[in-house]
Amino acid sequence: MARLTGRTVIVTGAARGIGAAYATALAKEGAKVAVCDILDPSATVTAVEATGGEAHGAVCDITDAAAVAGFVEAVLAKFGSVDGLVNNAALFATLRAKPVEEVSSDEFDQVLRVNVRGTFEMIKAVLPTMKRQGYGKIVNIASGTLFKGTPFLVPYVASKGALLGITRSVAREVGSAGICVNCVAPGLTMSEAIGDNPDYSGDLAAATVKSRCIPRDQKPDDLTGIVTFLLSAESDFMTGQTVVVDGGSIMH
Repeated sequence: MARLTGRTVIVTGAARGIGAAYATALAKEGAKVAVCDILDPSATVTAVEATGGEAHGAVCDITDAAAVAGFVEAVLAKFGSVDGLVNNAALFATLRAKPVEEVSSDEFDQVLRVNVRGTFEMIKAVLPTMKRQGYGKIVNIASGTLFKGTPFLVPYVASKGALLGITRSVAREVGSAGICVNCVAPGLTMSEAIGDNPDYSGDLAAATVKSRCIPRDQKPDDLTGIVTFLLSAESDFMTGQTVVVDGGSIMH
């Protein structure tokens, strides 16, 4: 039996790239997958169904509490439970690297609104169901930039630092309810959107590869195994932790 058979997992930011890779990988492990994005996620739904899996998709602004609640209600109506949540949605690929004094207040607020507020809204929306079930898995996607203190990306690094704090705090709150909350910190991952941004696909990508024990580009598929593990029964006694997956660039 696949590791996630019978479980329903929500993946945010899953219209393409890493989120789509999570969704299809989880479906192959038996999960019923619900995906949302500010973009149309129908291609991901089709990809999941092509694996033989069940899927639900919707356009949803994760910073809008009412929209998030409606999305979760629709997932419950279709699948009957929410057993896992992968908070993948984030602003990053379209950001330009720049000195902190050149970052506008509006840009800073926008990044934190999506990356932090969106995660907060999704967690709030799924917790009542997970508590009633007495079981749930939440996986927040942070970033190795937090541990490196990557320069010229202050809004993004700040947002991912917040996710580390949210992970630990919520894990303390909900462990007695049978809910595990963990965090994955990827390295620079070469999705199609990252490849389109010259700030990330050129010298930074080359320097990142050199810093790794495994000296190659990181691919979305490099992250699906750890996310599957954290959603499965194999990690039922693991919570409040952050796992770095970056080919050995960071060791902590």
